[in-house]
Amino acid sequence: MNSSHTSQSSPDIPLDRRQVLAGSLAGASAIALGCASPSNPSPTPTPTNAPTVMTTQAAPFTLPALPYADTALEPVMSAKTFSFHYAKHHKAYVDNLNNLVKDNAELSALSLEALIKKVAGDSTKAGVFNNAAQVWNHTFFWNSMRPGGGGAPTGRLLEKINASFGDYEKFKTAFSDAAKTQFGSGWAWLVDDGGKLAVLKTGNAETPLTQGKKCLITLDVWEHAYYLDFQNRRPDYITAFLDKLVNWEFAEKNLG
Repeated sequence: MNSSHTSQSSPDIPLDRRQVLAGSLAGASAIALGCASPSNPSPTPTPTNAPTVMTTQAAPFTLPALPYADTALEPVMSAKTFSFHYAKHHKAYVDNLNNLVKDNAELSALSLEALIKKVAGDSTKAGVFNNAAQVWNHTFFWNSMRPGGGGAPTGRLLEKINASFGDYEKFKTAFSDAAKTQFGSGWAWLVDDGGKLAVLKTGNAETPLTQGKKCLITLDVWEHAYYLDFQNRRPDYITAFLDKLVNWEFAEKNLG
């Protein structure tokens, strides 16, 4: 399925990056501890030390608060990036999704996670899937980072990485390669696939949530996720995520 990472106020973005908005017009108009639906507090970025927890809230969906201030990841990820990526792109997905399901009693009664799973693979509901999955993916991404993060994990998670990949450096190589080689827009993921950890990459709005895998962390490799801070240097962005931002405490909680 195709997705868009654009806000409604970006007319200069090419058509192929506006398919979510197109899906919204054609259609009528959470976050996870182990891949659950995003929580729904105020859309104002609010720092918190608590992980985002599962909610069963249905439509109307709201923009989940950031788990830290929008300046908290500087200088690696700037507040200016958050002003576009979170406050415009992520918010546009929420707004589009609410518009798409507002007249559909069946879909609007579902939680975000249940909605994503129900419409996945249904070409007539592509706009709903793209927007719903991007709301979920982004919320998971914000929680996959923390101030002072990065470096190797410890404890049981490191043991699982060593058992699945050989050692942490081999995991880093596998994750970096997935993120680098995802052509165009998409995501790199660390997942628990039946007890063994694996690295996956997905295009556009696709998510391992629909494959029955347990998500641990993700990295957004859509170009606008890093362009203001890294320009076209995606490899540098990937390295900075792994060395300075990744939230292994969140991954450990998702592991369960």
